[in-house]
Amino acid sequence: MNKILAKKRLSENVYQMTFEAPLIASERKAGQFIILMVDEQLGERIPLTIADADAEKGTVTIIFQTVGATTMKLSTFEPGDAIPAVLGPLGRPTDIRGANGEKPGHVVCVGGGIGVAPMHPIAQALKAAGNRVTIIMGARNKSLFVMEDEMRAIAGDDLILITDDGSSGRKGLVTDPLKELCASGTVDEVIAIGPPIMMKFCALATKPFGVKTVASLNTVMIDGTGMCGGCRVSVGGQTKFVCVDGPEFDAHQVDWDLMLKRMGAFKPQEAAAKDHVCKSGIFK
Repeated sequence: MNKILAKKRLSENVYQMTFEAPLIASERKAGQFIILMVDEQLGERIPLTIADADAEKGTVTIIFQTVGATTMKLSTFEPGDAIPAVLGPLGRPTDIRGANGEKPGHVVCVGGGIGVAPMHPIAQALKAAGNRVTIIMGARNKSLFVMEDEMRAIAGDDLILITDDGSSGRKGLVTDPLKELCASGTVDEVIAIGPPIMMKFCALATKPFGVKTVASLNTVMIDGTGMCGGCRVSVGGQTKFVCVDGPEFDAHQVDWDLMLKRMGAFKPQEAAAKDHVCKSGIFK
């Protein structure tokens, strides 16, 4: 059992939660994730990336959006409650050796929506390794930004805000400043985390410039050990499993159309489960 210590509602459907997980907090590295269950007997297993961790306090912080039955149930938990099962850290850590191998370089981190949360420890680690870090944060509107202060503390003036409606920063798409930065010839690497369609277009934006681009994939996942095959993707024509081979892959090699198709396979079941939770009165 992992006791919840703090909970904060960041926007209408987005929550931040900190809970006790001393072993995970001491072992986790940037880019890794956890799998949790909200019901030890009947609950599904869902992957959530670690937004922050404190090894001294033995705590892990996650940021999640209520998109399905499990995240809706998780959002009803309060400080003092316990998450029945948490497994991690899982996945391969981000390569933080420096954008140019062993030498620091200029890395552009592109976070869309709550993809900013898993980007936070990556940007922190890149900065600590001596890289110049430019962060592009995108959201539909100003109210949907998360961890803006934390990301500004890392990037300073190299933080670029993009909103669909122009309510904060520039109006447009994250690919607009991304293309401009790549065209300047100063970018050594791009890391993108967010909705799959956003990551696909980031890859398309950087490919003409020959800039190394890494995407952290957020596929359907069940066991986290590579046995179920639910998270499989095609990368460079080879089958890979996001939970053990990833979650980060060469964005130019990912078969985005196949991934998007597979991620939509369980939409009817997800909608039915969400509807059941709403009607049950568990989520209000």
